[in-house]
Amino acid sequence: MKVVIMESLGVSAEEMAARKKPFEEKGVVFEEYERTTDTEKLIDAAKDAEAMILANMPMPAEVLRACPKLKFIDIAFTGVDHVGLDAAKERNIAVSNASGYSNEAVSELVLGMTLSIMRNMRAVEDRCREGGTKDGLVGCEIKGKTVGIIGLGKIGTRTAELFHAFGADILANSRTIKDVPSYIKQISKEELLKLSDIVVLHCPLNESTRGMINAEKLGMMKKSAILINAARGPVVCSADLAQALKDGTIAAAGIDVFDKEPPLAADEILLTAPNTLLTPHVAFATKESMSLRAEIVFDNLAAWMEGQQENVILP
Repeated sequence: MKVVIMESLGVSAEEMAARKKPFEEKGVVFEEYERTTDTEKLIDAAKDAEAMILANMPMPAEVLRACPKLKFIDIAFTGVDHVGLDAAKERNIAVSNASGYSNEAVSELVLGMTLSIMRNMRAVEDRCREGGTKDGLVGCEIKGKTVGIIGLGKIGTRTAELFHAFGADILANSRTIKDVPSYIKQISKEELLKLSDIVVLHCPLNESTRGMINAEKLGMMKKSAILINAARGPVVCSADLAQALKDGTIAAAGIDVFDKEPPLAADEILLTAPNTLLTPHVAFATKESMSLRAEIVFDNLAAWMEGQQENVILP
C-alpha cells in the first residue's frame, strides 16, 4: 500500500522514521513531498496512493477526483475546511482528522494574546527599552472580567477552564447545549457579544459561521471589548473588524487566522488596523502539539487499515 505525506508534519526526521517503521514492516510504502499549491504537482504526487496524509495545505476537489486509488485522507489538523470534502464524499473516500492535538496549544495562545493586549506588553517593552516608565500604560486584569466563548468544542472548553482559573466569569455559545462545567453559562450569541469583555472565537468554518462576526455583530460589543480569533479567518469580516478598530467600536483584537494563510499580502487590511496583535497562524504550533498530532495521525492510519476508523469526518 502506498501512502503519500503531502507536507511536513512538523516533527523531527527521527520521530517520523520511528512512526513509519511499524507500517513499513507490513509493506506500506511512504512517499513524502514538499507543500505546494500547484494542482498538477499534487495530482502527480497522489494519483497512485491509497492513503494521503496532509496538515493544513489546501487540497482541492479537483485533485481528489484525479486520484482513482485514493481511499483514505488523514488530516493532521482539527479543521477540515481546506479539503474538498464534497469530492471525497462523492468518491467514498474516508476522512479522519487529528481532533484534540492542539487543545492546550491554542487555548494557551488565546490566553497569552489576551494578557499581552490587556497589559500592553508590546508598548511597555518598547517603553522600557527606550528608558521610559509605565506612564499611560497601566493595564487591566482578567480577574472579574466576563469572557464569552463562541464554540464549545474541546478547545473552547479548555479555554474556558484557563480563563476560569484566572477568576473570569465564563459565557459560551455553541450550536447545541453542551454538558460542560457549571461555571460555564450558555447563552445566545447576541447576549454573549453584548455582555463580554473578551470575546473568543473557537467555532469551525462553515456556511453558517462564514462572515459571522461582521459590522452588526461588532456593534453589539462593548467599546472596551477585546476580540480574539484563533479559529478560522473567514469567520470574521476583516474589513468590518478593521473599521471597528479604527472607529473605536471595540478596543482591541488578537488575530491568529486570516482570510488567506500567511505570509500576509502587503495590502492585508488588518496590518494597518490600530490596537491589533497579529500572529501568523501559530496557535496550534508547539513541540508538544506537533508530536501529539503525528501520534494521532499514525494511529488514525493504523485504525483505518484495520477497518476501525477513528476521528471520523467521513466514513
